Amino acid sequence: MSETVVLWQAEHRHFAKLLDLLEVQVAAFHVDAEPNFQLMLDLVSYLRYFPDRYHHAREDVAFRRMVEREPQLKPAVDRLLQEHRVIGAAGAELLKYLEQVIDDVVIERAKVEAAAATYLVYYRRHLALEDRDMVPRAEQLLTQQDWDAVAAAVPHGTDPLFGEESDERYRELRRQIALESKEV
Repeated sequence: MSETVVLWQAEHRHFAKLLDLLEVQVAAFHVDAEPNFQLMLDLVSYLRYFPDRYHHAREDVAFRRMVEREPQLKPAVDRLLQEHRVIGAAGAELLKYLEQVIDDVVIERAKVEAAAATYLVYYRRHLALEDRDMVPRAEQLLTQQDWDAVAAAVPHGTDPLFGEESDERYRELRRQIALESKEV
């Protein structure tokens, strides 16, 4: 198994865990409980920063190479590439709303909930499709030369949450992930 595939699978598990935490906070918001808006902001900020900048960019390169080897994958790959853009745009919108809430700007609850629902639904579906269809296919189709090109195409960034040198900004988020892991 390619190191990149192992990394993608681990990152997908991390992203799913973060989406779970976000969903808990959105549910609290929905029932007028006290969600942790700063935690929500940190979750979405991380998901906008790391996956959008590094993870999806590596996938984009791998997917294009897969189409070169198997052209009938083009419609599925085009859809996934579009989803990367949609997830990025939905995340930017949700991030904007969360920043406004934290800054005490009056904003319609429905706007925040709709943005969060869109983001969660798209992201979860996207991860499921990649895990089920594309990651196994990439492992079959791509050569070591392809994987090297994927690695070289996108500068390596340190994962500020799950990496060895995590960012102080995500201290509370790391604490919440640890608490959730203990409850399972």
